[in-house]
Amino acid sequence: MRGRGIRSLALVVLGGVAMIVQAGEPATAGKDAVLDHVLPPDTGIPGRSVAELTADWWRWVRAQPFSPYLDPDGRLCDLGQEGPVWFLAGTDGSFNARRECNVPTGKYLLLPVINMLHRNVQPVGEPDTYSCPELVAGAAVNNDHLNSAVVLIDGVPVPEVARYRVRTAECFDIDADIGEHRAADGNGRMAAADGYWLLIEPLPPGRHTIHVGANYGASDRGYGAMVQNFEYVLDVGGWVNTAMLAPPGSGIGAGRVASKRP
Repeated sequence: MRGRGIRSLALVVLGGVAMIVQAGEPATAGKDAVLDHVLPPDTGIPGRSVAELTADWWRWVRAQPFSPYLDPDGRLCDLGQEGPVWFLAGTDGSFNARRECNVPTGKYLLLPVINMLHRNVQPVGEPDTYSCPELVAGAAVNNDHLNSAVVLIDGVPVPEVARYRVRTAECFDIDADIGEHRAADGNGRMAAADGYWLLIEPLPPGRHTIHVGANYGASDRGYGAMVQNFEYVLDVGGWVNTAMLAPPGSGIGAGRVASKRP
């Protein structure tokens, strides 16, 4: 008789960084079916390709008062979430995150495995520092040297994560959602994005786990050595916050209220 409560640990080593993954019971055929929710990288949702969604993701990050990728535990999960796609976030590579989030039913998930953005940083209204081809090339540098990438959804590994590389076909306005960063003519600063992303169809209601471990093997001493190691525990259809819970001491998020999404 199979014992209850037995858990297994998998140790994944990425570029010298160990990621310990806790899985519940061994995967069954039913659990393997969760991989059917991972969409091919050349697809998308009606009206938006995966590449366009990655540009939306970067605009979302830029538009928030707190950087979602610095969230240590899930307190920023609800921040700026709108539309049919729920954005997950990686980290800046300086820490390991374990986030617990409540996600409404029916939401696609956009998961960044490891990625780069290259953008112009000159004052708005001044000539671009880099041309679009230069931005595209800059975003690609480290992604041409993916060392390892592991994604587990409910304990089941996603095969061949390297094939989920997504690049923005053209440069995009990184400031589109930030009015004060735009010039008088309405133009913002251009950017290009490149990396490894998973677009996941809406998961069934209930508890789901996503583990990500990835790193580059580029010679660049900066982001070329980036490591991603983070975990999400998602309660799909669970209780969600009606007010964003901000970092301690910020004064934002007091009086948090929870309500059940219909």
